Amino acid sequence: MEASLLGLIVVVALALAFDFINGFHDTANAIATSVATKVLTPAQAIAMAAILNVVGALMGTAVAKTISKDIVPQEYATLELVGAALVSAIFWNLFTWWKGLPSSSSHALIFSLVGAGVAAGGWGIIIPKGVEKTITGLLTSPVLGFLVPIVLMFILSWVVLRRMRPRAVTRNFRWLQIFSAAFMAFSHGGNDAQKTMGIITFALAAYYNTTIEIVPLWVILSAAAAMGAGTALGGWRIIKTMGFKVVDLKPVDGFVAETSAALIIETASRLGIPVSTTHTISSSIMGVGTTKGFKKVKWQVAGRIVQAWIFTIPVCIALGWLCFQIAELFN
Repeated sequence: MEASLLGLIVVVALALAFDFINGFHDTANAIATSVATKVLTPAQAIAMAAILNVVGALMGTAVAKTISKDIVPQEYATLELVGAALVSAIFWNLFTWWKGLPSSSSHALIFSLVGAGVAAGGWGIIIPKGVEKTITGLLTSPVLGFLVPIVLMFILSWVVLRRMRPRAVTRNFRWLQIFSAAFMAFSHGGNDAQKTMGIITFALAAYYNTTIEIVPLWVILSAAAAMGAGTALGGWRIIKTMGFKVVDLKPVDGFVAETSAALIIETASRLGIPVSTTHTISSSIMGVGTTKGFKKVKWQVAGRIVQAWIFTIPVCIALGWLCFQIAELFN
């Protein structure tokens, strides 16, 4: 087997490993609130999330094209560059999972790719438009994630909740939260699995030394399957942080947080913007919490989450750069 083909196989395996880890790292995004409110058992929630992650991943490739074409030009693609970005992102994912911090797998991958790209060709090869699109998603998704559930909760309170008894609210929204959790899982698969599709397509461009405009079907199917398998494994450390340590949630709170986050993520996916599902749902949970009063949110835990968000960008740029330098030593 020729060395370049072996290198491609290794890189694709790394990409699918990243996708798998992304699945269990980000399982909490889709199911933490429904587990916390006891609307679904952990087993039920994980099974539903795994299936809908796969379905969502099959629904489009706009985000994948952003990753494969708009961060580093495909003419600069090398297997060493892609491999370095993936090793960096996997390391950061596993570290934050170990610490129980819901960091962004999406931004870990993108800014690891930036770091490896800088190591390969300097800042001049980085495409500003793609990075700006990513940063736009990074900044706007948590802001919208915080504000939209506040507005939605206000509307629900005025139109529906004030006319219902507390027991009826809990009973009705237990059922509605199952649908919102499903929508969240679907939108998570649609945005997050596409990052892996994009990075594999980028690797294929490096191997064939050409520009690839369309994401191959086998790439779409394999990324969807890896995401679903990882989700099925679950990520209990982060589920505990997201579902139980930020704010005490009721079914109506979970419904509002999940619906708000899923709408934001799904809109971003259609626009080709790689947002962080972690940032979005975390902010939505905090937003819902503030409707109960600022003291109801455990801001110390929320602060740890924000710290993970802030550190992801510089750490992953540095890690991507370092991993590429190490790869070059063995080239």
